Amino acid sequence: MIVRELIASGKFAVLNEDGDKEKTITVPFCCDLLSIAMSKAPAGAAWVTVMGNVNTIAVATLAEVSAVIIAEGMAVDAFALEKAKEQGIIVLATRSPIFETANWIYRRLYE
Repeated sequence: MIVRELIASGKFAVLNEDGDKEKTITVPFCCDLLSIAMSKAPAGAAWVTVMGNVNTIAVATLAEVSAVIIAEGMAVDAFALEKAKEQGIIVLATRSPIFETANWIYRRLYE
C-alpha cells in the first residue's frame, strides 16, 4: 500500500497532503511516547498516535515515516501542521481508536 491509497480509502480526514504520496507504507506503528517513537518507528511506517504537536512532526521527519495518523479525534495544532507542510509529512486524522486504525492498515497490508 502507498500513502495515496491510504488517502483514497476515505477513512481519514486529510490534514496535510503536502508530501510524497507514492511512499510505501511498510507497517502500522502505534506509539504516543515520542522518545520511543524516535528510536523504534520503522522507516515507511504509518504512525498512529494521539499526539498532535510539532514534536510529533519532528520525530516523524527523523524516523522517515510515510504518514502520521492522529487517532481518537484528537486535534493537531496549527504550528504542527505548518511544520508538516514544510517537512513534507502527510498528516491524516480519524476518530477511530489507535488500535482499530492500526489493525485496519495491517489487514490491508497483510491479508
